[in-house]
Amino acid sequence: CFLSHQYFLFCCLIGQDAELSGTLSLVLTQCCKRIKDTVQKLASDHKDIHSSVSRVGKAIDKNFDSDISSVGIDGCWQADSQRLLNEVMVEHFFRQGMLDVAEELCQESGLSVDPSQKEPFVELNRILEALKVRVLRPALEWAVSNREMLIAQNSSLEFKLHRLYFISLLMGGTTNQREALQYAKNFQPFALNHQKDIQVLMGSLVYLRQGIENSPYVHLLDANQWADICDIFTRDACALLGLSVESPLSVSFSAGCVALPALINIKAVIEQRQCTGVWNQKDELPIEVDLGKKCWYHSIFACPILRQQTTDNNPPMKLVCGHIISRDALNKMFNGSKLKCPYCPMEQSPGDAKQIFF
Repeated sequence: CFLSHQYFLFCCLIGQDAELSGTLSLVLTQCCKRIKDTVQKLASDHKDIHSSVSRVGKAIDKNFDSDISSVGIDGCWQADSQRLLNEVMVEHFFRQGMLDVAEELCQESGLSVDPSQKEPFVELNRILEALKVRVLRPALEWAVSNREMLIAQNSSLEFKLHRLYFISLLMGGTTNQREALQYAKNFQPFALNHQKDIQVLMGSLVYLRQGIENSPYVHLLDANQWADICDIFTRDACALLGLSVESPLSVSFSAGCVALPALINIKAVIEQRQCTGVWNQKDELPIEVDLGKKCWYHSIFACPILRQQTTDNNPPMKLVCGHIISRDALNKMFNGSKLKCPYCPMEQSPGDAKQIFF
């Protein structure tokens, strides 16, 4: 476009009836060639981009099923289930600090939420927002007021908050030297469990004049520790409130996204082979779906003999030889008063087996 514009101006200047000299004719020829080459290059680039974009669209159509109703359970969202879902969504919005959205959802769904249920999340989000802008005072006040409960769960949150505040004083150089020494008294209750960390902090005072960033203690200025303190505070605060660190709604949604392709495939296979009764809408899936270690929340033991997961009614039993099988397998294997371990030749009495707890 720029070259065409230049050509238009050039023609206006010399006049349409003017006879072109050899030099001007050469210039115009070169100009036209450049325009042609540029247009061809743009067309080629556009063709490549269009090809890539079209492949993305085809990949989306291939990997994303627009209709997922086939794996749903009819009548799943009854009155009680719908109420539970609304409660989980409200709690999720509280966790995210979206209080206005949570209150609007409560109003539209007719859900009544006790104000005392909302207050902890309000305080938690207020402290987290302060930590994100590197303001430690609200978190320190919260940690001091909950010190006994934090100690009971073996938390190091309060010490790490004092450590960060001390480091922020070190960054001020010799101007904050006296204040840093005075603030170091806050480390006294933690001397037994964090002696080495405190020694490092006190040793850094020697380098205040030349700057911590130019000393062997430059690692104290690592910016990642601010993100770490936010994670630690969230974990410990949720533990005190009796809540999981991650939102149940987020975890359930992520697990559903992982499991959905496998469920769609098994549903298609069942319908194709006309297998009835395999998926009878109970709380158990016809196949095992691996959600990854991130979704492991409790230990699971499957009996190596019956290939079944143990339950409260069929717990794992430890034999005298150390091998573990389920109680149902134990009852089926013993003959009279003797039991032979299926993994080693040791004979033993079934009564000597002990139930174990993971």
